[in-house]
Amino acid sequence: MEHIIFTTGLCKNFRSLTGRKNVLALDGLNLAVERGEIFGLLGPNGAGKTTTVKLLLGLTHPTAGSAELMGIPVNNPESRRQVGYLPEGHRFPGYLTARQTLSIFGRMSGVRSATLKARIPELLEKLRLTEWIDVRVKKFSKGMIQRLGLAAALIHDPQVLLLDEPTDGVDPVGRREIRDLLLDEAHKGKTILMNSHLLSEIELTCSRVAVLRKGKTVAIGRIEDLTRTESQYKMVASQIDDRLLDVFRESGAGVNCQNGHILLSTRDVAHLNTLIDLLRAHGGLLSELTPVRSSLEDVFVDLIQTGEAGKKIGVKQ
Repeated sequence: MEHIIFTTGLCKNFRSLTGRKNVLALDGLNLAVERGEIFGLLGPNGAGKTTTVKLLLGLTHPTAGSAELMGIPVNNPESRRQVGYLPEGHRFPGYLTARQTLSIFGRMSGVRSATLKARIPELLEKLRLTEWIDVRVKKFSKGMIQRLGLAAALIHDPQVLLLDEPTDGVDPVGRREIRDLLLDEAHKGKTILMNSHLLSEIELTCSRVAVLRKGKTVAIGRIEDLTRTESQYKMVASQIDDRLLDVFRESGAGVNCQNGHILLSTRDVAHLNTLIDLLRAHGGLLSELTPVRSSLEDVFVDLIQTGEAGKKIGVKQ
C-alpha cells in the first residue's frame, strides 16, 4: 500500500502578536492517504485545515512531527514538484486571458511550450471555458475564476492535488462536472486532498474523510462507516401486518412504520437475522433490507458540537 500523503504527529504552534500566548493550530495529526484516493479534510473555521495544507506545501514549518509527499519530506522542495494547489479565494491578474494565465503557470511549473499548446485547450474544454480562452480574466464570473484556478492546478499534470473549496461559487451543473473531473483524475492514479464546507460534495466525491476540531482529529474513516447508524435497518417486505410487528416487538426490536416500509432497531446482526427468520415463518418475502445512514452533515455537526459521534462509530482518536 503506497501512501502518497503521510503525516505523523504533525503539530503547529503559532505565537500571538504580543508573544505572550501560543495558539495550538494543529495537534498530532496522523494521515495516510493512498495513491488514487480522494480524501476530504473537514472542520469548522480554525480547526487546522488550512494549517495542514500550508505544512504540506512547506509554507510554514511544523512545531513537532513530520510530513511527506510521495515519500519525500515536505521540507525538501522536490516534494512539491508533483503537486497542484488550488487555494481558496485565489485571484489572477485581470488583464491576462485564460490562455495567458495557464501559459504562465505552466512555464513556472517547467512545462514545455509545445506541451502547453495542446494542454491548455484540452483543460479548458474539460472545464467548459473553451469559448473564453482568449477573453481577459477581469470579465470572468466567480465560478469561471474557480474553474480557471483548477485548470492552473492541473496544468503540469501533477500526481498530488491539494484543493481548498474547489467548487466554491460554481453552479450545480459545474459542480457535477468538476466532481466528474476529479473522479477521473483519481482513476488515473492522482491523489487528491480537498477541503470543503459543501459536505454534500465531499459525500459524493471522497472515499474517506478526517474531521478536525480545535486542531485535533475527532474522526477519520470511510464515509459509509461514519454515516452508518448502528443496528438500524430499513425493511421492505410482503405480508407485514400488525401481528408480525407485534412478534418483532416481542423479540426486543424497535419498530417504526414509515411510508410502506418499517425501520427496525436491532441489538446486533444475529438479532437482525432472527427477525428475517420470523418474517419468512410468517409467509413474508423480503425485497429490501438496507442499513440506515445519517447524512455526513449530521455526523459532522455532532462531532463538532459534542465530539460524541466518534464514540458511537469507534473512530474517535
